[in-house]
Amino acid sequence: MMEFRHRDYQKAIRDFVLQRPRCNVFAGMGTGKTGTIAHVIDLWKLFGVTQRTLVLAPKRVALSTWPDEFAKWHGLRDLRCVAAIGSAEQRLAALRSDADVVTINYDNVEWLIETMGAAWDFDTVISDESTRLKGHRVAMRKHHKTGKEFYAGQGGARAKALAKIAHTKVRRWINLTGSPAPNGLEDLWGQTWFVDGGRRLGRTFTAFSERWFRHVPRGDRLVLEPLPFAEEQIRAAIADVSISIEARDYMDLPDLVESEVYVDLPAAARKAYRELEREFFTQWEEHQFATFDSGAKMQKLLQFASGAAYTDDRGSWALVHDEKIDALRSIIAEASGTPVLVSVQFKSDRARILAAIKGARDLDANPQTIRDWNAGRIPVLTAHPKSAGHGLNLQDGSCILADFSSGFNLEEDEQIIERIGPTRQAQAGHPRTVYRRRIVARDTLEELAVLPALRRKASVQDSLKAALKSRNTGIARMRNSA
Repeated sequence: MMEFRHRDYQKAIRDFVLQRPRCNVFAGMGTGKTGTIAHVIDLWKLFGVTQRTLVLAPKRVALSTWPDEFAKWHGLRDLRCVAAIGSAEQRLAALRSDADVVTINYDNVEWLIETMGAAWDFDTVISDESTRLKGHRVAMRKHHKTGKEFYAGQGGARAKALAKIAHTKVRRWINLTGSPAPNGLEDLWGQTWFVDGGRRLGRTFTAFSERWFRHVPRGDRLVLEPLPFAEEQIRAAIADVSISIEARDYMDLPDLVESEVYVDLPAAARKAYRELEREFFTQWEEHQFATFDSGAKMQKLLQFASGAAYTDDRGSWALVHDEKIDALRSIIAEASGTPVLVSVQFKSDRARILAAIKGARDLDANPQTIRDWNAGRIPVLTAHPKSAGHGLNLQDGSCILADFSSGFNLEEDEQIIERIGPTRQAQAGHPRTVYRRRIVARDTLEELAVLPALRRKASVQDSLKAALKSRNTGIARMRNSA
């Protein structure tokens, strides 16, 4: 076991949470927020202000990251953390144990609440990667005749289940994420509702959206666009219950050098791409590709840009071009022996890379794969951003990421780079520059829509976090001077 020493930014998180029973912690990836909150739980337990804590998290994080954190640090030796993961019997055993902290993945939330019923004994909830709550649209309403309160909305069964206990049976609720608004300001309502029941941003999502957004057409649908004053007012509304932390504000970090590597579609592929773009239909060799809405067409265009298009719903695909494979080979050669982490969006991407690059392997569920990567025994490791996020440490293996293909999800896009990013490199004692090389098919949806969308979302999110960070710093200075 090791002794946990709080860095300055971890002290800031700890002190903020200890003063607020319900709050948002927007802490950048690699800032050690899991260990910090684990020590907060220990303090709460010591002073008798909490009895039992539930951690909601993605499956990999619930299964290993949180239990490992409690086992790692000397000061947490008296707390027991178990994961309610696996079969129903295994989950029940975890719930019936005397563990101080129980972790469970979001997919089993409805089962958990239904199973525990009146026996619910978690007075504290930690929502790790709380953007999983961003789509919740529930609200408490009163029946017009009986006056009885009930939950309504479009959030689905999981949202309604969580809403029933969030403000009636849970005294402390902490949201943790490094990407609070990956798709824009509208992501904040669902998360903040679980903190304050809608007091700051509106009791319902409708009230929230009508106050700060307008509907604008985009393609064949309407989307929310924030009004000019929305960002400033929203961040001011949640500032007292939200803290934003970035490690780079407290420590010297290596540089992150990002650049694009452009490829051009061959003439035949370009012709098919253009036809699909115009007509929702194209022919490639013996395969016919027909799409019936803009969402399906967008996915098919991204597949063409990447180099392979699916021909059926069973995963079969047809090769369109190898321009990106050639670009990846150049990046690997340029790395001069340094392993390369490769981000992919499609299974066909992975299959083509594993077939084309000698020694390449895929990030699978076997823990030995990560050990081999960090030991430098894997020259090229492919991973989908969704499978390589949330607490996964790959920084010992490399400092180079190549995005073979890119998607619209900003949170996943940020997660994949932070597996080997500057913060983790610094904490691991590797004072080396981190390189991100994004392979982009020129004059396709990748260049014209995906990259601008990622930059736009990042701009909104960065602005929000910077403003909250500035306000928290100002408050801290006033307290210190007093």
